[in-house]
Amino acid sequence: MLAIDMTGDAVKAKNGSMVAYDGQMDFKKLSGGGEGIRGMVTRRITGEQMTLMEVKGHGTCWFADRASEINLVGLQGDKLYVESSNLLATDSGLRTGTSFTGMRGASQGNGLFTTTVEGHGQAAIMSDGPAVVLRVSPQFPLTVDPGAYIAHQGNVRQSFQSGVTFRTLMGEGGGEAFQIRFEGDGLVYVQPSERNTIAGDV
Repeated sequence: MLAIDMTGDAVKAKNGSMVAYDGQMDFKKLSGGGEGIRGMVTRRITGEQMTLMEVKGHGTCWFADRASEINLVGLQGDKLYVESSNLLATDSGLRTGTSFTGMRGASQGNGLFTTTVEGHGQAAIMSDGPAVVLRVSPQFPLTVDPGAYIAHQGNVRQSFQSGVTFRTLMGEGGGEAFQIRFEGDGLVYVQPSERNTIAGDV
């Protein structure tokens, strides 16, 4: 559970994630993830679903979603790429958007786009179990199962790769038919469980 103390300021949070509050709070649904008409249209086209609400007031507000673990990520003008289902809340000053991610999205069945958060402030991301933060460096690229991927940040390039072989199709493979490869310099957040993905059914 995430407790946020507010003194007249605002936060953006996943719609319906408020579980309790004290003091005086106002709640307002944000269309298109807070990006207005253009953001709403983009999300309808891409299938990237993220409905946010703005919470403003004085007091403490508690947020949670399905008892997920919550991880705070500090942004200093950089950009965080996060699966929309894993984004819980952000400082109101952070901008949310949509970014093309290529074939990785297709492997997950979540479309070809992912949510971006950028600016100065903190974002709260969720994971099924305690998240692990893995470093990517030019010398050490990283390969991640799409179902365990949560988010990444930094100067990182990602590519989709398939491990499908004849053994996989015959049901004798290791069950890891698709992966995401990260190269560059940055951080990747993964969870110790896997979402249901198209890749998991191959």
